[in-house]
Amino acid sequence: MTSDPESGPDRPGDPGANAMTDRFRQVGERILDALLEDDPEWASQLGDARFADRLTDRSEEADAARAGLLADALGALDEIDDTLLPPDDRVDLETLRLRVGADLWRDTELRPHTWDPLAALPGEAFDLLIERDTAPPAERLTALAGRCAELPGRLETARARLDAGPGMPRVHVETAAARARGLAGMLARLEEAPGVPLEREPALRGRVEAARDGAAAALREHEAWLLARVETADADPRLGERGYAARLWYELDCEITPDTLLVRAESDLIALEERIAELAAEHEGRPRRPGQAREVLDRIAAEGATGPGTGREVRAVCEEALEHLRARVPEAGIATVPELPVRVEPMPESRRGVAAGYCDPPGPLAPRTREATVVAVAPPPDDWPDARKRSFHREYCVPMLREFMAHEALPGHALQLAHAAGHTGGTRIRRALRSGPFVEGWALYAETLLAEAGWGLPEREEREIRLMNLKMRLRAAVNAVLDVRVHAHGMTEEEAMRLLVERGHCEEGEAAGKWRRALLTSGQLATYQVGHAEVAALAADLAAARSGISGSRLGDVLLAHGCPAPRHLRTLLGL
Repeated sequence: MTSDPESGPDRPGDPGANAMTDRFRQVGERILDALLEDDPEWASQLGDARFADRLTDRSEEADAARAGLLADALGALDEIDDTLLPPDDRVDLETLRLRVGADLWRDTELRPHTWDPLAALPGEAFDLLIERDTAPPAERLTALAGRCAELPGRLETARARLDAGPGMPRVHVETAAARARGLAGMLARLEEAPGVPLEREPALRGRVEAARDGAAAALREHEAWLLARVETADADPRLGERGYAARLWYELDCEITPDTLLVRAESDLIALEERIAELAAEHEGRPRRPGQAREVLDRIAAEGATGPGTGREVRAVCEEALEHLRARVPEAGIATVPELPVRVEPMPESRRGVAAGYCDPPGPLAPRTREATVVAVAPPPDDWPDARKRSFHREYCVPMLREFMAHEALPGHALQLAHAAGHTGGTRIRRALRSGPFVEGWALYAETLLAEAGWGLPEREEREIRLMNLKMRLRAAVNAVLDVRVHAHGMTEEEAMRLLVERGHCEEGEAAGKWRRALLTSGQLATYQVGHAEVAALAADLAAARSGISGSRLGDVLLAHGCPAPRHLRTLLGL
């Protein structure tokens, strides 16, 4: 087992405890296998290729069978006496129980496949086969043909369920239509994809092209169906107080109510506003005055704006930042940097519309390969007016893109997830299941450490990065406020834009995108603020409990246990 050697023995000596541990591990693995087989798309994301030629069945009958599977899984887990398990297995038990409970709540209470058209689109299932070098070309083409063949039926089922459902929110319909168009375009350009050379697989070419053409036609039909419903799609995407409280519990895995989260986030927002005002005055070299922070941030954004005509394209700036981080992060002593291939790519059209970027590592259940971690960056939408596009490129100016790469790549997500991939335990549970608050919390914590340690740049650029780091932390607090107020308190678009622009110092384009993201998701936007607070507290408590531990050793201990919820990491660290 890869774990912190100071965290205690792996198993108690009691034979009864050992028997219970063995029983749990068998039950846990069976449940995980059942979940993977039931959701082939999720299995593919994790690197399990056993079901790569299938799509997840989203019919009503499948939902009923899935609910039975999940209820049986909870019953089996409830029969495990967790008092007889060692800490690692107890954490695995609670992690799996939370996932099964979340899936059961989603399918029986939230029921997204009756109102959310995004739930029917398996874009990632195709991205992985087309864009990522996850298997030999012949295997990927065979799997792609199988998934393409199933897609028309999947979309027909989705339309029937959505037509019979309570109604769709407009923002979901618009985003789903754009993603369907993007996926159809990706399939149409299949011959251009370097990883799936059809000309080298003549025996498969006819089958793949026929299935691809049928899938592309079905996607175009589905896009037209969605666009025909945009004007009448008037359902409210907000979950409401009760639904949001449940979502928050499953997303955060900690006992925090929406109102408590809101109070903490607003308190953090006030403190961060004070800190960013102080640094803005220092950066300008003048006494503090009202509006100064926004003026300084606007000036930095204008001077470092990216995009067409600036000579600073987003992808190139990200790649330059990544090369700098490869040299600087090992010197900063935040955590050991494993040998880690990372590359920057444009975000596939089939996955755009929610976030401006993401980190996509190799599947943790895949055989160990040299497959690279991808940091994907989305350009502003084509249908945005030019002024909003320019606003986007001011938001993602050079200093902000440097901070973005510290979050998504090194020392943030790519580094943390590489450590997590090396974790081996009694089960695969913690390799398959990741805590959002820990993943986002580490990234925000680590990028803050780097900003404070310095990037090794001229002082003016260092201050710009520290300002961007504070803006990112300010954004995390605003994200949490936005998430709670939108879903539990009915926040309007006008109120949200005012919060994002005036207190979050967002450009108009970023604010508009964040408003859409708040409507399209729930709970996830809160993971940054909650996760950063919990990870930073963990690090401080660990340093206090273990005299002399610091720097990369402290980071390595925090990262040695996969991606557990912060409360579970406390258990594993004996805190």
